[in-house]
Amino acid sequence: MTIDDTDTLPDSPKPSALSTRAGPSDISDDMVLREAKKAGVWIAMIAAAALLVLLAQPLLVIFGGVVFAAMIDGGARLLGRVLKIGRAWRVAIVLVLTAAFLLWTIYFTGSQIASQAAQFPAVISAQFQRVLAFAQLHGIDVQQFDAKSILENALGGVGPVTRVLGGLFGFVTTVLLILILGIYVAIEPRLYQRGLSWMLPVGEREDFHETLVRMGHSLRRLLAGRLLGMASEGLVTGLLLSFWGVPMAALLGLLTGLLAFLPNIGAPISGTLMILVGFSGGTSMGIFCIVVYLVVQTVDGNIIVPMVARKTVDLAPALVLGAQLIMGVLFGILGLALADPIVAMLKIALERRSERNAATIAEAQG
Repeated sequence: MTIDDTDTLPDSPKPSALSTRAGPSDISDDMVLREAKKAGVWIAMIAAAALLVLLAQPLLVIFGGVVFAAMIDGGARLLGRVLKIGRAWRVAIVLVLTAAFLLWTIYFTGSQIASQAAQFPAVISAQFQRVLAFAQLHGIDVQQFDAKSILENALGGVGPVTRVLGGLFGFVTTVLLILILGIYVAIEPRLYQRGLSWMLPVGEREDFHETLVRMGHSLRRLLAGRLLGMASEGLVTGLLLSFWGVPMAALLGLLTGLLAFLPNIGAPISGTLMILVGFSGGTSMGIFCIVVYLVVQTVDGNIIVPMVARKTVDLAPALVLGAQLIMGVLFGILGLALADPIVAMLKIALERRSERNAATIAEAQG
């Protein structure tokens, strides 16, 4: 028997019946359907959060590349005010000057800093024991093994932090990835901006572009203030400590400059190390180190950084500190260093959304 388009098997339902018959996945109860949709939304949110946690380290590396690109872009824009040449050439000049400065620093101060770094743990350990003895002398009960454990964690924390920072690829590979990503983005940022905009709905692209422009402007100012603060703090601290003859002045200046990149946290750490080393040379030297720390932090915090970054994102210190603590615990030094820029970018995105919502409400009411 042949079956054509008009034939129907005896037990086969008609096409109209197939389209109306309920299947095992159909839900007839409206309340159950609504709850199922809600459950699906929550499951999707949980899956997205899990994916975000899983990809957190690569995302931080990518954001680190964006931050490095903002630094390069800021230097290229400054050169553009005096050199009317192509952007690629200005980016190349910034990179060459940065590499030349690093090589010069390593060549002239590398051996001195290396020798000082070798002595640094012993000096800090000896001073820590002196502080412990002073505390016990004045009735503060601090167990010896507790102090030793704290000291070992403070001085031996470089290994775990480096492992967190490097992740799968290691510290050096992570830094190289950040540098390479930053160079690629800095050379042609509009290419990546167009790519991100293309993935958004047409109506969202103009707002997304404006948000990116504002983020880039604020990030450049934030990093300009941070880099200027690092350079001024490190240089002035090293010169003043060298003038007084403080041991390991070059190393302390370098540590002060590097730790200045971490607002709220870096300055107390570098100041504590500086004061401990200062008191190893006597009371007068320790007091001088305290004065140097207070003067440098006062000038940098109240004059230099506000002068450069007064138009950047206004971040509450407690908010930045909380973000640093969370990011530092979760992702180590990399999260600690990027917590401030991440909070700044999130604040700008939320402000832009708030402005857009306010404009929509105003249009509806008008």
